[in-house]
Order: sequence, then C-alpha cells, then structure tokens
Amino acid sequence: MMSNNRQRPVVVALLATTMIAGMSAVPALAQDAPPAAAPAPVPAVTPAAATIRNIAVTGIQRLEPDTVLSYTKLRIGQSFTQESLDQALRDLYETELFADVQIRNDNGALTIEVKENPVINRIVLEGNKRLKEDKIRPEIKLAPRQIYTRSKVRADVARIIELYRRQGRFAATVEPKMVQLDQNRVDIVFEISEGPKSKVRQINIIGNEKFKDGELRGQMVTKQSRWFRIFSSGTSYDPDRLAYDQQKLRQFYLTEGYADFRVISAVAELTPDKQDFIITYVVEEGQRYKFGDVKVNSDIRDLSGDSLTKMLPMKKGQWYNAKQVEDTVDTLSETAGLFGYAFADVQPDFNRDKDTLTMGIDFRIANAPRVYVERVDINGNTLTQDKVVRREFRLAEGDAFNSFLVKRSKDRINSLGFFQEKLDVEQKPGSAPDRIILETNVQEKSTGELSLSAGFSSLERFIVSASITQRNFRGKGQELRTSVNYSAYSKSVEVGFTEPYFMDRNIALGGDIYRRDLNSFRYLNNNDRDTTYEQSTTGFQLRAGVPITEYMSLALRYTLNLDDVTLDRDTYYSDPDGAGPLGQQCDPLLAGRYLCDAIGKRTTSSLGYSLIYDTRDNRIRPTRGHNVVLSQDLAGLGGSVKYVRTRLNGSKFWPLGSGFIFSISGEGGYIHSLEGDRRDASGALVDPIRLTDRFFLGEPQIRGFNIRGIGPRVKRWYLTQDENGNYVRQSGNNNVSDDALGGRIYYMARAEVEIPLGSGAREMGLRPSIFLDAGAVAGLRNPQVIGHSPGVCANISTGQRTTAVSDGICPGDNATDPTQNTHTLIIGPFEEEYLGDTLKPRVSVGFGVNWNSPFGPFRIDIAKALLKEPGDDTKLITFNVGTQF
Repeated sequence: MMSNNRQRPVVVALLATTMIAGMSAVPALAQDAPPAAAPAPVPAVTPAAATIRNIAVTGIQRLEPDTVLSYTKLRIGQSFTQESLDQALRDLYETELFADVQIRNDNGALTIEVKENPVINRIVLEGNKRLKEDKIRPEIKLAPRQIYTRSKVRADVARIIELYRRQGRFAATVEPKMVQLDQNRVDIVFEISEGPKSKVRQINIIGNEKFKDGELRGQMVTKQSRWFRIFSSGTSYDPDRLAYDQQKLRQFYLTEGYADFRVISAVAELTPDKQDFIITYVVEEGQRYKFGDVKVNSDIRDLSGDSLTKMLPMKKGQWYNAKQVEDTVDTLSETAGLFGYAFADVQPDFNRDKDTLTMGIDFRIANAPRVYVERVDINGNTLTQDKVVRREFRLAEGDAFNSFLVKRSKDRINSLGFFQEKLDVEQKPGSAPDRIILETNVQEKSTGELSLSAGFSSLERFIVSASITQRNFRGKGQELRTSVNYSAYSKSVEVGFTEPYFMDRNIALGGDIYRRDLNSFRYLNNNDRDTTYEQSTTGFQLRAGVPITEYMSLALRYTLNLDDVTLDRDTYYSDPDGAGPLGQQCDPLLAGRYLCDAIGKRTTSSLGYSLIYDTRDNRIRPTRGHNVVLSQDLAGLGGSVKYVRTRLNGSKFWPLGSGFIFSISGEGGYIHSLEGDRRDASGALVDPIRLTDRFFLGEPQIRGFNIRGIGPRVKRWYLTQDENGNYVRQSGNNNVSDDALGGRIYYMARAEVEIPLGSGAREMGLRPSIFLDAGAVAGLRNPQVIGHSPGVCANISTGQRTTAVSDGICPGDNATDPTQNTHTLIIGPFEEEYLGDTLKPRVSVGFGVNWNSPFGPFRIDIAKALLKEPGDDTKLITFNVGTQF
C-alpha cells in the first residue's frame, strides 16, 4: 500500500473537495482501507465504457433536477467513462452554484449529490473609518439575494484593497467572513484593517551630477514625508504619481538643455512593515545643448515666416529649452488663429548636431484654409437660458474665426459665476474644411443662496444675518438680493435688483433700497469700546452701466440718503433734561468738538460715475489680467451736503506657475467740499467735510491695524496728581480714549501672493497667502481739540453739567462737609492731543488663511505693523468666522 499512499495526496489535490464513489478504478482511496503490502506492479488498464441506466440528483433545495443535469453532458442511455464523470464534476463547479459535488456510480445508476451555495442575506462592512461606505459599496459586486461564491468574494476583497491602495494605504487588509443563517442563507462580513497611510520615506536619485538631489526632488509632485508637510497629499505613495514625476524630471532637464536625458529606472520598494516606500530613480543626464539656427517657414500667405522668425523668443547660442519650444508652437498656433486659421498645423523639425552640441529648429506652418464659425453650440445648461451664454460670446455664426476672441468668450462666461470653473470652448470641424463649430459644455452650479448665519467678528463681535440671493434669477442672469444684518454695532436691511441686459441690449440697470443703523465707537483701551455717535441712513440708489469697448465700461448712479446722527444725551449733553437756561446742548467737554459738530440731520443727493477698464480672466477669482476704476460722486443736486469725491483704484494679477498667484493693488481718494466755511456751535471754524463723509483706514483695509486705527485722531488722557501735586497722565489703557476723525485724502496699496497647497488642503478649502499692506489717510482742516480741562461736574439736583472750578474741584465743594456739596465730579481733569494727520506710509506684513470650514467661512490674518505714526492703533491678529445652518 505504499504505492497507493504516495498517490493519495495527488488525487485529493486534483479533486479538491470532490469524491467519486463506487468507481472500481480507485478502490485504494477509501479512507477505511487497511494497510497492506504493496502489490506487484501491473500494466495500466483503460477502464471500459459503461452505459448510464439512471441519473438521480440529491441535496438540491432551490434548483430543479433537470436544471442540474443541464449543466452536464451526462444523459440516460449514453455511455460514460471516468473522464466523462470528471468533466461533469468540473462543469458543475464552474457554474459556481454549488459548495460541494459528489457523483456515485452503482453499475450505471448515477447519483449526483450536491450541496448548493448559500444565498447572501446582506453585506456588512466593519473597521472602515478612513473610507466611508458610499466609497466602498460601488466596488463590491456581491449583493443581497445573489448566490455566494468564493471567487466573487476574492474579487471583491481585491477591489477593496485596491481602493485603499489608491488612497496610499498599502498595509490595508480585508478578511471576509461568512455568518451562517437558516434556510441556507449567509451574511458576508468584510472585516477591514485599514492600517496607516503609506508614506514616501525617502527619494533616492542615482546618476545626477549637474543638479543636486534636493533640486530634483523639488521638481517632483511626490514629496518625502516630513513633519512640516502635514497638509500635503504629495507625501503618500501613488504609482500614477511616480510615472508623472518621471515626466517632470524629463521636462526639467529638457528646459535646462539636456536633450538626451532619460530615466533608466524608477523603483518603489515597500518597507517590511508596509508603512513606507523608498523610491529610487536611476537617471542619465547626457550632454547639454544650445540652440542652433532657428527659423519659421510658413505656407500660409497671410503669415510671413521671416517676420515670425524675428519674433521668436529663442536665439542661436542660448541654452536649449524644450518648454520654450512648446510655448512657441502654441504661440504660433494662436497667431494663426488670430488671422482665422483655426486648424493651422505647426510642427517643429529638430536638427540635432551631437558634434557641436546644438539643436536647430525649423517651425513649419502647413497651409490651411481660413475658417469661419458655422455655429455655436451650448450644452449642459438646464436653468440658464441660451441667450445668457450666447451674449457673452465675442463670435457669432458667420464670423471669421479668431482664437483671441474665443479665449475672451471663455473668460466672460467664467466671470458670470453660473457654471463650474472647468469650462472650455471646444473647436470642432464643421460641415466643410473652412467651417468650425464652437461647442461649449457647461456644468451649472447653484446660484441661489438662502442663508441664516451667526458668527463672531473681530470688528463687530457677534453677528447675525439672513440673506436671500439669486444671481441667476429666472435663468436670465438677473440678480435679486435681500439681506438683514444685526450686530452689536450695526444693523441693516437691504433689497437690490440688477438686470444686466435691459431689453436684450447691452445696458445694465439696477437699484437698491436700504436702511442702515451704525453705532460708531471709540477705543477706551485695547479691548473695550465705547459707543459714540449713532448714524441712521435711509436711502436708495439707481444704477446703469454701458460698455464702451470690449474692456472698458461706464457705470452711472444716483444716490439719495437721509442721515440722522445723534449722541446719547445722558452721556454727552450739558443739560440732558433741557431744564437749564441753555436747554439741551452737546457739550464739547463731554463729547469732543468733532462729535458735537457731527450731530444733526442732513440729506445727501449725489450723482456719480465709474469708468472701468477690466482685462481680468475671472472677476470672481482672477489669476491674470488687471482692472482700473476711476469714480467720482457729486453731492449737491439738492440736499444739504455738497462735495466732490474722487477715487482711483486698480489691481493686477500674475500666475507664477505651480498654482502661485501674485497680485498688487492700489487705491486712493480725495473729497473736496463745495460749501463755504462752516462753524460749530461756539463759532469756531471746523473742517467743511463732515465726520460721516470722510475716509477712514485700518482693519480690514490695512491689516496689522485696528479698525479706523490709522490717520487723524484725538486722544484724551485723564490726569492724576503725583507726589508733588502736579497733574500727570494716568497710566494704563483704561485712562485714555481714542477717537478717529478720518481724513479728506487717502491712499493704500497691497502686494499679495496666494500659496497653493496639496489636493487634500484644497479639498478642505484652505487658501493661504502672504501680504504687504501700506497706506495713510490725512488732510483735515482746523482740528478743534481741548488742550487742558479741569474736568466736568454735574449739578446734584438738576443734572446740568458745568466745568470744574479747578482741576478736579467742583463748584460748592466743601472739604469739611461733603454732604453740603451741590455738584459731583463726573469727568476728572484731562488733556487732548491731535495726532496722526500725516501722509507718511504705514506698512504691515503678514500671513493669512481663508478656510471654507464646515462651520462656515473663516479668515484669519496675522500681521505686524512695520511703520506707524504716533497715535496709530495696531493689532496683531484679526479673524472672522460664521456658521451657516
């Protein structure tokens, strides 16, 4: 039996869980066969064929016997052999309907004994935290009420693991388990161990001599895992990114003149703990080339090859730069497009000389017909009407094709803000060689906003607001908005409407109606504030805008405001009850001359215009281009206020590559009074421009300074006696008040670089930037300050205020018996100083982050004031956060 024992594992391995009983050819495989001496070897005998007398099927629950037989080639009356029975077993297993199959033979009476695979009741996922079920479920092909098979489970396990590998988790494991239920049903449980995210521990580069490892790693998207790259997604291993990095390396070397550079191999090795990867590149740099003869040959009659050659950016003798060659091809194609040749074929022919290490290039522009726009197709707009998109096109059916106008059309459509940013105008061949179809596939995004928000601002403390805005009202591009805002220092209600194309003409009309209440404040110290004047403004504005050229437009407006500026009588009036001989009157000792001058009712009727020049690629989030706006408002067409206010502002944006965007902006203004000299209640001359009409600077215009923290101001210091009886300023911020007066002239400038982050940070909505702010405001006339005051007393009986007799001493003071006093001191001795009226620049630098957080928009800026003047109020950190629900 030793021979049979040696054969048994082979037979079991071949048949797996199957067993064919009753076959005379394999009697030695019976499990209960006693050991015996090995028989003498005999020649192999091919079993003779027998005839099937009967076939019975047992063990079935859901299937019919005929269904089971249909999967085999066994039929009653036919002959069969050992091989045909083996084939029947294989056929039944291939159906994946059975967990076990046995075929028994009793002299031609076959019994097929099956055990059906169970039916799946449900699929359960356990242990998945980093990937939610809605990401994993689509990868699972098994489903409830399907037949369970091991192959399908193995395939689902492989797909889940691959999903985790795409997320950089190469240590993830999935263990499937089966829970038996009644009626031959099972629950399939995928127990997932996600493991840590596989990082790139090290990037090795072999063969580089001209450039250091660090410089080459800087060209790659994949980064080495370090603590300071916590927000970067580039530290995770990604096979696709590995291939992309090889292209980045090649592009870098080609831009540096190494035309023969190649990556010999790129190997990523997983560490034994499956947590990190070590990537090794083997490169061959080759020789560095220079440009040889460079020229343009054009077969298009409207394009002169000699003229285009003079315009080429590369010159003979310069280091070869493949990126410059690619850009030149694009530029030549765009140039041909400007002349109407949409399908001009530009091909660079390279002439490499390895002896002189030069690369000659011949840019060949093949002949092509001039192209005309056959039609403009717009797809994907379900809400927005076609005409809203078409009117932004700078080309119409029948126009000669112009690539510049196509790009301009794309920018204008993007600036609408109605569609997703990834919008393009595709150029497709028309019905003839000289015809082209411009196809725009848009993907609409939400343009309506209904929000209730509550938040906290470093400017206005707690804020509550509600607003309804529809920027694409009725799909016609109209804007309808209404808002209500409430905070500790301001309240407003506004309703506005804008029609961008009135009567389908390129004329914009709009209007706003509003009521705004402002409680102005001054700083008593770095944190506490004191409400000064209250300003209520009720008014409306009518607007109209017309284009002058493609990039220049004119906006007109008329504004009517009814303003009422008041002060708290109990705090700032000499006789709050009006019982005294002077009646109710603002007291400069209590309020300051500037506040007393500001109170009163006035009407402002103004007519204004804005001349706008705008070439930005996107008005919402520009990356290139510039805009300049000149505005003037004339107040005095009726009403009680007369002035001319002029403002000029502009900005410019540059893409620096790799997602960096650099921008500079500047702004300035001047307000000139058209009234004669004005005097306050005491007859003193005051600035003809009222406090509420002046310019103010500080947070948020210039970060690093408090709100209204720059420019002319009056500081009031309260005095105390020293040991010698002299009055000196009290120490501590609680003993000084600060009132910003604003100015008639201002300027400000800003330089900012927006820093790109990895895809993970972009998905979080993080947009950091570094900036430099500068500016100043000045130009007041006849500032009225109180150099020194002994203090203010109040009559105990009437409450009427009066000046102290001397520093801190009220009329009728009785040092012996204070109960006989007729007045009480409400403000001690103080002195005022006028500061900050200078155009010397204030400068700050800092770092800020915009974050579209789950709690709402969040902005934080950390800025340090580098240049400031006496009296300026600085601030290191400002932030604004809100919650939408």
